[in-house]
Amino acid sequence: MISMNNNYHIFNGWIVNEHQVFKGGLVIRNGLIETVYHGDRSLDDKDLIALDAGHKWILPGVIDDHVHFREPGLTHKGDIASESRAAVAGGITSFMDMPNTLPPTLTQAQLEEKFQLATQKSLANYSFYLGASNSNLDEVLKTDPRRVCGIKIFLGSSTGNMMLDDLQTLRTIFARSPVLIAVHCEDEWTIQKNEAICREVYGEDPPASVHPKIRNHEVCLLSSSFAVRLAREYNTRLHILHLSTAEEAELLDDSSPLEQKRITGEVCVHHLWFSEADYARLGNRIKWNPAVKTESDRIALFEALLQDQIDIVATDHAPHTLEEKNRNYFNSPSGAPFVQHALVAMLEFYHQGKISLEKIVQKMCHNPAILYRIEKRGFICEGYWADVVLVNPDDPWTVDPSNLLYKCGWSPMEGQQFHARITHTFVNGYLVHERGQIYDSMNGQRLTFKR
Repeated sequence: MISMNNNYHIFNGWIVNEHQVFKGGLVIRNGLIETVYHGDRSLDDKDLIALDAGHKWILPGVIDDHVHFREPGLTHKGDIASESRAAVAGGITSFMDMPNTLPPTLTQAQLEEKFQLATQKSLANYSFYLGASNSNLDEVLKTDPRRVCGIKIFLGSSTGNMMLDDLQTLRTIFARSPVLIAVHCEDEWTIQKNEAICREVYGEDPPASVHPKIRNHEVCLLSSSFAVRLAREYNTRLHILHLSTAEEAELLDDSSPLEQKRITGEVCVHHLWFSEADYARLGNRIKWNPAVKTESDRIALFEALLQDQIDIVATDHAPHTLEEKNRNYFNSPSGAPFVQHALVAMLEFYHQGKISLEKIVQKMCHNPAILYRIEKRGFICEGYWADVVLVNPDDPWTVDPSNLLYKCGWSPMEGQQFHARITHTFVNGYLVHERGQIYDSMNGQRLTFKR
């Protein structure tokens, strides 16, 4: 059904939006949602392409605030074009990309270069973080809050060597940042101490199961607690990325509406899906920073998500080649691809009775839009951009290399069967994905923010 038209009438579906599920449809005109209605409605409008949803779920497009699409400089792993294709196939219609590329995104000029790349290459809507370092404070303070999603700070080392460890610079950024600060929280001194102990025990070739021992609970809690103390001291708008421990979730507030929170947090799908028992089966394929930890952490993070201590679900999509991941533990980089499978993984939890459809949409669509104050996205509302996903709730399929769109060509989810299948993805009213077919005639838009 490829078309350059972005005028549609989608009918006979179940709309999931703003804590409701109802039978209805919507009219998309000039890329915007013109009408949302309950029940059935017949329209005789030759300007509209009629699409019978066939009782599928109609969801807002997912907004992923945490991806590494690897461009520029690391495009043998992934690039904006390849990974945005995988994203829209997974129902993700907007993404926010991290600065640890080559070169790292540390100046306003480098930031704008990435936006220009996305204008030419991205099927999904996009924004990019500016990275903070010990020496780019002036660049950080120039950030335009209406046009840039946030500042990214690495408080511990991860892929990309961008750790910020100058305390005065850190305090100044927390005091004066014009935009939200997103932090990777791991305590570097404790990581180094634990790694030295590991080398004494295992030498240079330990099993992947040491990862949650090196990057353990203490590593994460020390750093997250420090970030929260600074944020409270300066009333900073702080967002803690990829929480991985039960203790960190306790740092967050579950009593205030999201719009009023100054400190928020995300959990990534892999920290909800895997536990340390999976290292024996998957090894470095589930080596992430922060590490996948215990089953009790996994359960506690899920409960914190349900209780609104944790505000959003993201992916930390970070592809590496299989050759890189198959190296021994110390030489294998952390990260894995996930954008194509995040939504269906969360919908699998729905099928298991662990979470409602409404809560999934809240955490993956509504809350990212609220948290970042994104303009006209994240909801199926009249006047909003038509970022829309259709899902068949009962069309089982299995992940295998033949249906992967990641440039790296592998997934830690290979062999997993999912009940739900994403059948259609619309970005700004244009159909960009239909039953595995990608249509790349139109590109996404730069996200803007009401700040």
